[in-house]
Amino acid sequence: MAASDRIETLAIHAGQRPDPETGAVMTPIHLSSTYAQAGPGEHKGFEYSRTDNPTRRTMEACLAALEAATHGIAFSSGCAATTTLFHTLSPGDHIVACDDVYGGTFRILDKVMKPLGIETSWVDLTDLEGLADVFRPETKMLFAETPTNPMLKLIDIRKAAAIAKEHGITTVVDNTFATPINQRPLELGADVVVHSMTKYLNGHSDVVGGVICTSDDAIAERLRFLQNAIGAIPAPFDCFMVLRGLKTLPVRMERHAQSAADLAAWLEARPEVEKVYYPGLPSHPQHALAQEQMKTPGGMISFVIAGGLPAARKLLGAVRIFVCAESLGGVESLIEHPAIMTHGSVPVESREKLGIVDGLIRISVGLEALEDLREDLAGALEASQ
Repeated sequence: MAASDRIETLAIHAGQRPDPETGAVMTPIHLSSTYAQAGPGEHKGFEYSRTDNPTRRTMEACLAALEAATHGIAFSSGCAATTTLFHTLSPGDHIVACDDVYGGTFRILDKVMKPLGIETSWVDLTDLEGLADVFRPETKMLFAETPTNPMLKLIDIRKAAAIAKEHGITTVVDNTFATPINQRPLELGADVVVHSMTKYLNGHSDVVGGVICTSDDAIAERLRFLQNAIGAIPAPFDCFMVLRGLKTLPVRMERHAQSAADLAAWLEARPEVEKVYYPGLPSHPQHALAQEQMKTPGGMISFVIAGGLPAARKLLGAVRIFVCAESLGGVESLIEHPAIMTHGSVPVESREKLGIVDGLIRISVGLEALEDLREDLAGALEASQ
């Protein structure tokens, strides 16, 4: 563990020491599937790599430190992490979730957990006035994304967690968009944090993974059991790659946010753009909360282009630096159409109610030269009309 608790130092050193045998500064990739035992049950802390692996353990420790958590439990994808988390519940239990979530999370709750007897109520958590009225005796979990995907709505973690705690309900925050660099939900009262490591944590669009962080020993013990029993674990090489990505996470997030703030203000002034969603803009409904709860507003922007789907298709076909692709959080800039791509599993009526209209575009601002990104969008916007 790093001696400092400053996040820039934790990102590079937390959970990591030079290899005691060779002195290797970087954590080795331990590919062995099994480990020698002196006798039955007499081992050095590792038995079988599904249960635990030295490279994975190091990565989990680093991620836990970044989220100010005691435990980090890693999985083979963000969806695997989320699904395993929901398996801590039992048939008949109830979840309250924010109405604007990643399409994959909606699919898990609606198509996987619901048939198993775990129901979800979808609530606009930007307004917490009536939250307690939505809770039932069987409500066990409050699940929130903030900022949400793709509408970039913000939820007051401190207030939401306090209300949930009064009713004995576990608060879970998907912190993928913000990362621990911009907000630490556990410090604001949440019980559990979940991430798609595929996105900013890895940051190079070459790993799929997920992680859950918590300081609740009972929750962590249950998750460890399920991690081993279900077996949706990340490969050692993927863990090594995420560790590499984490070392530059603080500087990457700073640059993502700087460029995104500039582009958001620029897009808001463009005649081809009807509306821009970015927490750093004064026009954002939760702009004040963003300043209070987040270090920076992050690197994600959503906007509505004039002309609906035809214009959106032209825009996505005209970009040259932005890549039309799903996912986000990499060093390269990505652009996508939520209604067709990332949120296609959400029913049309629900999408439109949330604002996920045919003209909505979501961009993940990368680390390229800001001037090049602006010029690329300008040409594509003109072509769209």
